[in-house]
Formats: sequence, C-alpha cells, structure tokens
Amino acid sequence: MARLNKDLKMEAYKIAEIDEEGQAWSQKNYKGGYTSYGSMAQLHQFSSTFADLEKAINKHVSKFVKHLEMDINPKELKMSSCWVNIMPTSVIHTMHLHPLSVISGTYYLQTPKNCSAIKFEDPRMDSFMASPPRKHDAKVHNQRYHSIEPQEGNLVLFESWLRHEVPANNSDKERISISFNYDWI
Repeated sequence: MARLNKDLKMEAYKIAEIDEEGQAWSQKNYKGGYTSYGSMAQLHQFSSTFADLEKAINKHVSKFVKHLEMDINPKELKMSSCWVNIMPTSVIHTMHLHPLSVISGTYYLQTPKNCSAIKFEDPRMDSFMASPPRKHDAKVHNQRYHSIEPQEGNLVLFESWLRHEVPANNSDKERISISFNYDWI
C-alpha cells in the first residue's frame, strides 16, 4: 500500500498542476485549495493508479454495506466519482453532503500534524430547536458533531446523506485526500 500511496500522491500533484479547469473551479469554489471535483471527478476511470485504489476500497464498501444491514447486494454499488483534494494552510471545506449517492468516503494521502479532521453533523440537528447544548465531555452518541482525525493511509466511509465539513487546516503542510462516491446501479 505504501507504493500505491506514493504513486497516488505523485499523480495528485501532477493533476493539480495540469488541470486548468479544476484550478479555475477551485479558485471560485474552494478558495486557496485545489480539488478536481469540478473538472476531473472520475479519476478511477482515467488512471490505473486510481483504479487500483478503487479495487482496494471496493472490499471495504462491501463490508460497510453489510455492517449497515442494507438490503442490497454490495455488488450493486459502483464508484461513480473520485477526485483529489489538496488543502493548504487555513483552507476550509464547508458543510455539505453528497446527494444521489449511497456511500461516500475519503482516503488520506497526506495528513501532517495539526491538519483538520473531518467533522460530521448529527442528522437530527434540524429538530433540536429547544434542546440545550451538550457538555464538552458528553458521550460521542450525545454530541452534535463528531470528528475523525485523519491518518495517512486510512479510509473513512459514511452514508452520503450525512452532512460533513473539513474545518481550517492548521498545519503548515498540505492535507491531501481522495474523495469518492458510490452509487446504487
């Protein structure tokens, strides 16, 4: 996997360097950072290196679908999009979800010390109109948000309807990840 990570990182930088459409999209929609989401979002179909990553992720998605007890055959889910994200210092990725997909996720290529976690919002948030705040040390299942610290080589999977964000990168180095969606075919 170390070799794959090295190759993915090298390709991520090359894509960011040559993708003029993605640079323009990022300048408008991802201030200070780069993402190929708006230009090259099917990297698993474009690059054999990203196709190798897709093969590795497929196994985890299959296990995740079984864990969630979804009433579908995991083989009915296919990676529909895959893109690179490069977050320099102070760059944020605002709260969003991935509509029309079933499973989404992120694979971490570079996670320097003090880089930002991925932060998930409790999906009941709209219903908490008169609900008091929670204690800082409340149990995870009682918190309004849950963050997962990224680790190089780790994969985070979640259902696509789950709102999430990436707060400002507080590291001096770039945080690099590959995000993707699986659709029900």
